[in-house]
Amino acid sequence: ARAFRTEDVFISLQEPSLYTVKAILILDNDGDRLFAKYYDDTYPSVKEQKAFEKNIFNKTHRTDSEIALLEGLTVVYKSSIDLYFYVIGSSYENELMLMTVLNCLFDSLSQMLRKNVEKRALLENMEGLFLAVDEIVDGGVILESDPQQVVHRVALRGEDVPLTEQTVSQVLQSAKEQIKWSLLR
Repeated sequence: ARAFRTEDVFISLQEPSLYTVKAILILDNDGDRLFAKYYDDTYPSVKEQKAFEKNIFNKTHRTDSEIALLEGLTVVYKSSIDLYFYVIGSSYENELMLMTVLNCLFDSLSQMLRKNVEKRALLENMEGLFLAVDEIVDGGVILESDPQQVVHRVALRGEDVPLTEQTVSQVLQSAKEQIKWSLLR
């Protein structure tokens, strides 16, 4: 970043960057973390992350606005029943870009859960949440903003998941099938 002096006014120019998103958070109605993915080292320790999450929740959970500036960061957020969704970027980041990520995540989850986005339904489909977030943002770079595409890709990835990424229930079901077929031989 460079600063130019123009008649006692400082203008700071930021280099353009694809690294738009610093974090994506989902907190419950008590401000406790359900999901958090940080894409840089602004808050390197879990203790610092949790303190930031409590601060952000305390500043936003009673307001109707959608954008906040907090600790030098731009925060866009949305609530649904008993959940609070946050997308965080730097202070100079375009709020519309961050809001696009937030809306894509929320709309994708709405379609995947086929009902209201609430804590219980989200906890039952955490693997879908992880896949959706990975489809939308990678390393802070926005990859997708169309919820239809995200849902489609999550469905495709869910059908053909390698063994290392399968859930415990999928592995157990596969093992049961293999045992059943080995006994029937």
